[in-house]
Amino acid sequence: MTPQIGTGSRTLDVRRYRSRAEMGRAAAADIAGDLRVRLAAAPAVRVIFASAPSQSEMLNALAAEEDIDWPRVEAFHMDDYIGLDAAAPQRFSVWLENNFFNRIPIGAFQRIEPDPDPIACARDYTELLARAPIDIVCLGIGVNGHLAFNDPPDADFDDPDDVRIVALDAVSRQQQVDDACFDTLSTVPTHAVTLTIPRLLRSDRMVCVVPGRAKRDAARKTLHGPFGPAVPATALRRHPHCTLYLDQESDPDG
Repeated sequence: MTPQIGTGSRTLDVRRYRSRAEMGRAAAADIAGDLRVRLAAAPAVRVIFASAPSQSEMLNALAAEEDIDWPRVEAFHMDDYIGLDAAAPQRFSVWLENNFFNRIPIGAFQRIEPDPDPIACARDYTELLARAPIDIVCLGIGVNGHLAFNDPPDADFDDPDDVRIVALDAVSRQQQVDDACFDTLSTVPTHAVTLTIPRLLRSDRMVCVVPGRAKRDAARKTLHGPFGPAVPATALRRHPHCTLYLDQESDPDG
């Protein structure tokens, strides 16, 4: 059943941990438990994953979880750059393969392939996502509060599209350098294909993993700041089943 998307008045379920490793293990254990329950009740489960170093601890722990029937899981990702070589290690589909999918017998991984036609890519990925409900979204929050590549102040909480082409905010591009994904800002692509906020929120459960001091201000605004596109992650307050995992450094209330 598709959850009803509200106005942002809900309080997020926040779980706090002493370290990134502890946070990652806890989030992975919760995701694994949810997957086992869903796979016991349905022939297949569909999951959207974020591609970022902030997700590494969770993904490492999830890959080590036992008794998950991965061949019955169909995986998607949230976004990818326009204009990168298909095999570039910075491409998010490649990152997920290298850091997660190559370690588990995933049933299917649906890649966003923006080149050579980003418009066709957005259309085709929209159709793939629409074939059945999305069960779980595993995501993070950017330093500027972005979700996927929905950057402030242009993030649209009521976007009519499910997948779109976007110009990347300078802060989002600099984050890729700070995360050691690119050497210089000039080498970070300026545009990407991304899932929109309404598409992400039309999932049954959201698991949001946000470690590190660089994310503390974004976490504070997500939890306590004004609701709206100035901080796209405040849209998570609309979701009825979203859990936010923080470590000691990212916790604004710690």
